[in-house]
Amino acid sequence: MTDTDKPIIILAEPQLGENIGSTARAMLNFGLTELRIAAPRDGWPNPAAEPMSAGAFEAGVEVTVFDSVEEACADLGYLIAATARPRGMEKPVVTAAGAVELVCQQSLKTGIMFGNEAQGLHNDHVALSDAIMTYPVNKAFASLNLSQAVIVFAHAWGEAAGQEGRFEGAEAGVSDVASRSELIGMFEHFEYELERAGYFYPPDKTPLMTRNLRNAFIRGQWTSQEVRTFRGAVKALAIGRGKARVKRED
Repeated sequence: MTDTDKPIIILAEPQLGENIGSTARAMLNFGLTELRIAAPRDGWPNPAAEPMSAGAFEAGVEVTVFDSVEEACADLGYLIAATARPRGMEKPVVTAAGAVELVCQQSLKTGIMFGNEAQGLHNDHVALSDAIMTYPVNKAFASLNLSQAVIVFAHAWGEAAGQEGRFEGAEAGVSDVASRSELIGMFEHFEYELERAGYFYPPDKTPLMTRNLRNAFIRGQWTSQEVRTFRGAVKALAIGRGKARVKRED
């Protein structure tokens, strides 16, 4: 199994450097090496992370920092959100082992996204994901430390990777699955035209309506060609609406 087959761990707006360091340690324990940090509260590098990492950064865990969650997952073909609550979104809900299976079915970059220590993932972040990963924790006390949440998945990954032949990984070749960046561009294009057409009413329902639309699109597992086709159709409708307005004014 090569590094390109391994999922990327994404920490969305993490707060404590200690948790980032212990996350890196947990990752490397089970062979995961790519860590992305989106909008860390205390910035990066963080001196508090190093002692808790037990040398994981020097031993192989590579950290990339992004200004936003959207940027951190823009190039991913498949994204799984770790959350204790399904949030009422129509997405596959899997355990850690199920998340590993989903990752191994993909042919483009994959990511597992974890929320911050105080609030977990925001609904808008979960809406960007293809599936939800949750653990069978005590419902009366479901709060996990950030690195503990990461190590549950990392252990499932390490267990699967160590069982030779259980997962063959993605087949070689070029996939046409749309990247997260392409999907986000499509969302924003469509939502802009809907806003111009007065679709979002009442205004206070706009965030919910937007998330519902994005969830529906993501379930479709769009290809790059489908994204381009749809954006072309949206553009044509917008241009056509403008021509019709001009004719009426004439």
